[in-house]
Order: sequence, then C-alpha cells, then structure tokens
Amino acid sequence: MATASDVPEGVGAAALEDVACRVAWAAGRLVVDERPADLGVTAKSTATDPVTEMDQRSQELIVRLLGEQRPDDAVLGEEEGGSPGTSGLTWVVDPIDGTVNYLYGIPAYAVSVAVVTGDPTRPGHWEAVAGAVLNPATGELFHAHRGGGARLTTDAGTRVLRATAATELSLALVGTGFGYAAALRARQAALLVDLLPRVRDIRRHGGAALDLCGLAAGRLDAYYEAALNPWDRAAGELVAREAGAVLGGPVDEVTTRDLVWGAAPGLAQAFGPLVRELSARHVGPVD
Repeated sequence: MATASDVPEGVGAAALEDVACRVAWAAGRLVVDERPADLGVTAKSTATDPVTEMDQRSQELIVRLLGEQRPDDAVLGEEEGGSPGTSGLTWVVDPIDGTVNYLYGIPAYAVSVAVVTGDPTRPGHWEAVAGAVLNPATGELFHAHRGGGARLTTDAGTRVLRATAATELSLALVGTGFGYAAALRARQAALLVDLLPRVRDIRRHGGAALDLCGLAAGRLDAYYEAALNPWDRAAGELVAREAGAVLGGPVDEVTTRDLVWGAAPGLAQAFGPLVRELSARHVGPVD
C-alpha cells in the first residue's frame, strides 16, 4: 500500500482537503441548482444502472476545477473525461454517488472527491490522502485528511466525527448496498438473509460514500458491500478510517471490489471475520 512518504514533497494534506471540499461544493450546487425538469437518463452496465446528463456535467466541472487548481495531478472519475498527470497524485471522483436516489428525488446522494497516492486501479496499491463527501440535498459535508481526523461541516458549524462505541454484534445497525447485475444481487440477498438474524437491523440507503460517512458519524455501527469501485469509496473510506472505524476486505485491511467492510472498533473483531465468511460463502468473487 502507498504510504505517507509517497506524497510529493511540499504538498500539504490539509490543503488538499480544502481543495476537495471546495470542488465538492461547486459540483454539489450544480447538480441541485441546474437539474433539469426532464432529466435525461441512459443505462450503463445494465438497464438498472442509470447515468444522467448531470453525472457527466458534474464530472466535467470537477475535472475543470481540479485542472485549474491542481494542473499536474491526474483525475480518475466514474464517467468519461478523466485526465493524466505527472505529480504522483490522482483525484478519484464520483460526480453523483447514488444516481438512482438523485433520479427519484430521494435526498441521499453525494459528490465524492478524494486524492490518492499510488495506482487507484490496483487494490492495495493506493492510499487516500484527503477527501470530501457532500450530500447536496442536506448540505452535509464530510471531510478528512490522512492523520488529521474526520469532520462534518454544516450550516451549524463543524464537528469532529467518531465511530460508535458499539461492542455487541447482536445490537449493531449495519449498512449495505447491492450491485446492479441480477445474478450478483441474488447472491448478495442470500448473504443478507444469513446476516440479518445476527444483528440489530440492516439499512440500505443507496450510496456507498454516504454509508461510509454514516459509519464515521455514528449513524451506523458497521457496513459492508461488494462491487464498489475506487470512486465509490475513496473519500468515504478515508473519512471512516479517520473517525476511528476499522476497515477491511476479503483479506486483512485491503478493500477490494469483492468486499469492503467497516465497523466500530469494538465490533471489528466479530464483524470482520463474519462478513468475510458469509461473503465467501454466498457472494464469491465479483468479477
């Protein structure tokens, strides 16, 4: 995994966090203020995997702003239109995480902006330096930089985030999500059926970035999901880790497309091995 020494000399993580926050705010205002009444939709991987014209417009704005403020950095985004770089830093962005919620007017979607060292396309070979996740519908901005803690900024001010003190798995509120392919969703449903009797309850909000930030904010005690891409989770994972949550994947702390899990520190020893075992049994490799 990339380390702090991989950050280019003279680059401050707090300053990168500030860039992430400003860019996320600008894109968030765009997707709210300029959403057309007749929102155009096309499909990507499956008919249930929508992309809107605002996803593309949001990413274009993010790429342009990052190009102005960080011209030597690369950009990797969910939609078309990323850019190469020479600095060793890559901005990993999701212009609208939770597009289905956005499409239906459900106020649980986000703009996710993170900057990482290493290769974000290779699990275990990158690490987030700074990031921000904005829910434009509520004005909640979750943000963090490596080693600096995690915070939530709203109109009421800024507060430090901490994962819950939960220790009993049977009383844990667990978040999750599902992939778009029908066969994958069926396997994920089997995992859910096996897990549900062992925990307090399950929540499915419809966006990985906000779920990970919910773990950081104490709105969830634990979380797991498969089929996540780097742009779905780069900023949210950093916020969760900086809030004290423990994160992992199929093996050790490395999160992958096959599995991302997170838990409050007092739950990690019980939740991590359980969700790994259930994922291996029911879901298996995603790709």
